[in-house]
Amino acid sequence: MTRPLQATLVMGTRPEVIKLAPLYLRLRREPERFSPQFWTTGQHRELLDQALATFALTPDRDFQVMRPGQTPSDVAAAVLGRFQETFARERPDVLIVQGDTTTAFAASLAAFYAGVRVAHVEAGLRTWNRFAPWPEEANRQMISCLADFHFAPTSRARDNLLAQGIEENRVWVTGNTVIDALDLVVARVRACAPTLPPDFPAARLADDRLMVLITGHRRENFGGGFEAICRAVARLAERFPRCEFVYPVHLNPNVREPVARLLSGRENVHLIEPLAYEPFVWAMDRASLLLTDSGGVQEEAPHLGKPVLVMRDTTERPEAVEAGTALLVGADEERIVAACARLLEDPQARAEMAHAVNPYGDGHASERIAEILGNAEFGTRKEEEITTKEHKKNKKRR
Repeated sequence: MTRPLQATLVMGTRPEVIKLAPLYLRLRREPERFSPQFWTTGQHRELLDQALATFALTPDRDFQVMRPGQTPSDVAAAVLGRFQETFARERPDVLIVQGDTTTAFAASLAAFYAGVRVAHVEAGLRTWNRFAPWPEEANRQMISCLADFHFAPTSRARDNLLAQGIEENRVWVTGNTVIDALDLVVARVRACAPTLPPDFPAARLADDRLMVLITGHRRENFGGGFEAICRAVARLAERFPRCEFVYPVHLNPNVREPVARLLSGRENVHLIEPLAYEPFVWAMDRASLLLTDSGGVQEEAPHLGKPVLVMRDTTERPEAVEAGTALLVGADEERIVAACARLLEDPQARAEMAHAVNPYGDGHASERIAEILGNAEFGTRKEEEITTKEHKKNKKRR
């Protein structure tokens, strides 16, 4: 390709911004090779804007699809329609999506319909249960059916793609770009602590008290799951009065209602507004351990040497569990209380989890992805079909 590669990165939620920002910044460093743009759908408006500010990013296009009470169907329909209109006017060489959001799936489908190549960052994560997490597991499997480039964060993710029938020559193990982002931000916050919001209990942490950082937003925990989580936190807060439990509460009403009802008014439980990424990284770095159902935290906390209790029954990130830095406790009151109490009472148990190896990357995933895309041949679809047929023939001969 004699002209710079026209690469469009799509972001709809805060995790997508965090994980694609390092790649976008990396592509922008070589204008002779790459001409990157990024578009945002605004699937999660407030949290997305926080993340954009962290990396000083301004989108080239903002589709503003977010509506009150929106469902995944609403988001998918809006993204598909808006991207179809845009692709009719302009066609990048490659559309880069990340992860498993409805934004990523619908944008990939629109690109496929328009004949635009799709590159999938963080490809190959699987629970093999399409209802857990919902709708993310189905989204990422469908993106894999549509993508041309599959950037797997780990060898296990690569193996999942091959098991799904993806051709080997379309899959690369790159590490996870979230580690690239974390390295950028943690260096910043360790050098100079960020300004913390007024509701953050900084004064109560001055005497080196233990701190548990909590995040939760998964749809499969709505209802009884979140009630069990909140009851567990309430019991732990009573049992450990000199430990601070800091909970940046997700904006979804299905999360906020049970959290406010069951946890408000406790002296050492701090229900605060969602944190921007820099203060959140600072809080992770300060925490003694984390309670979460978030995928990104399962990747970030091990890199910081923090034990993670995962409030889910399954995880598409089993590498951290196998490495010993994460433990599945489900949305189960008794399991959460038992595991968290053990770590709070036993410094040696915390140290053993904290020193486990992080399997998710070395901070150079964006460089690898840029190099792969920069060296790729962007031929016609007919040429691609011939290449795929030849690959399958060679595979049979082997």
